Amino acid sequence: MRSPTLVLSCLAALTSTVCAAERNSTMPFPAKHFVDVQFTPPEVFEHKNLVRNINLDKEYPREIINAIVENVSQEPQDEYWIPFRANIIDNVGGLEVKDKKDPSKGAFPYEYFGLAPEIKAHTEWFRVKLPTPLAPGSQQTLSISYSILSSLTPVPSTIAQTDKQYVRFEFSPYAPSSYKTHRQKTKVKFPSNDVPDYTILPAPNADNQEDPQRQGSTFTYGPYGEVPALPSVPIHARYEFTKPLIHAERLERDVEVSHWGGNLATEERYWLVNRGAALKNHFSRVSWQMTSYANPATSALKELRIPLKVGAANAYFIDDIGNVSTSNFRADRREANLALRPRYPVFGQWKYKFRVGWDADLSAYLRKLKTGERYILKIPFLEGPSAREGIEYKEVQIRVILPEGATNINFNSPLPIVSNTTSLHRTFLDTKGRSVLTINARNLVDDLRDRELIVTYDYPWTAAFMKPLGIFAAFLSLFAAIYVLSSLDVSIASRKVKR
Repeated sequence: MRSPTLVLSCLAALTSTVCAAERNSTMPFPAKHFVDVQFTPPEVFEHKNLVRNINLDKEYPREIINAIVENVSQEPQDEYWIPFRANIIDNVGGLEVKDKKDPSKGAFPYEYFGLAPEIKAHTEWFRVKLPTPLAPGSQQTLSISYSILSSLTPVPSTIAQTDKQYVRFEFSPYAPSSYKTHRQKTKVKFPSNDVPDYTILPAPNADNQEDPQRQGSTFTYGPYGEVPALPSVPIHARYEFTKPLIHAERLERDVEVSHWGGNLATEERYWLVNRGAALKNHFSRVSWQMTSYANPATSALKELRIPLKVGAANAYFIDDIGNVSTSNFRADRREANLALRPRYPVFGQWKYKFRVGWDADLSAYLRKLKTGERYILKIPFLEGPSAREGIEYKEVQIRVILPEGATNINFNSPLPIVSNTTSLHRTFLDTKGRSVLTINARNLVDDLRDRELIVTYDYPWTAAFMKPLGIFAAFLSLFAAIYVLSSLDVSIASRKVKR
């Protein structure tokens, strides 16, 4: 059944908060910016053509907007504003804006603008800084990509153990835009053809065809003619997604560097929840075992696979009870894979807490500069499970534990961060303690697994002898104490009395 059409309504232009980390910086995340309640971005740009692609193959919608932007003002402009509805901006992750024709320039920096927390806003903004001001009358093609976490809602909210799962996604056929757009369309790619409920707009599109046009699992809304700034038509689609909605409420990732052992030890602690539809009845182990041989599609999380770098060793998988023996670690000269099977299938609204860890050869991640005592450590920002249905991370904390004596610590983050600190961490046989770089981030997805975190630090050769010298001094003190104590006469034998 198709839903009735909804009334067109334009959102007001207001704002709220978040920031984007600048590359090559160890300073705290920039403070949020506030704007006046009547703020609207200056309409110095226009979109000559815009194509928006929404991919729903994973449990988090991924959007890519390609827009031809023209400067219609009389002066060069380098500030491009992107609006988002206030109810979804907290779930926007992985935002990147690039020059589509020259991606080698990298992602453009951006900042988050909004109203004061006590003022409710309908729209909030990201301000993108173009590396080169766009001259009057000139055009540039921008590629804007981002993901929206926690945006799928199971409908119905409860299902039987073997039922299909359907989810609802709410969006707008118009791309979020602060500027007038002359022509645009939105393509929505569903994971299958099973889309029983979706919105049909009342008026035909600019080509005088039914809106949307359906071709297999792809729906196309538009093209549309001239669309004003800040457009919004709330529409929805309900489609089959019989896969787990894997949501990591928190990930704590520790990476410990050992120069003496030539080892890089990694441990990750997960707080997972399946955001899928809850079970209508009690879980049946018998039914689960009977259907497991046929391996049908299921909304339960039954396995996670972690692809590791070649050379990984000593992998482990532990939950609150203890070691989980259902894990399988295979490593050879070509690949290393860790397969995790939880103690029980994690159905909708169920939670599972666990930790995994492994060792790796430090030489594959660390190198020393030719001059001085400077080291460069290059590690993945995310290295956890890789799943076809996708995994989203609400909060991520990364701790890079450096050798004792490491100083002058800097880092280059490939992703926006919330905060970072440097502290000391004391472990067995440490003297002063090890330097620890702690990085906090939000709203990450497993598509960002290939991004690398670069940490640089000074480690003089004398620092390498702090621990052995400390151990030597401790043993020397122990032997000296034993010698002194053994030479003492503590006997209580009676002494002869002279007469």
